[in-house]
Amino acid sequence: MCRSIKTLREPYVSDVTEEDVRAAALQYVRKISGFRSPSARNAEAFDRAVEEVAAATRTLLGDLRLKQASRG
Repeated sequence: MCRSIKTLREPYVSDVTEEDVRAAALQYVRKISGFRSPSARNAEAFDRAVEEVAAATRTLLGDLRLKQASRG
């Protein structure tokens, strides 16, 4: 099963959950590594990568400066 990573910023999504961030990070690491589920010897590196990508995603979403939609 290969889902597309969805956009996680406004105006596409108004409420991003931790589950959304982790799902996107997991999908990214799966795609890059080529593993849907890593072997036991690669599990630690895989899981660490998912956590690091999720952290980078939270930082990015928190730091983005978006234009305010005009309310005219």
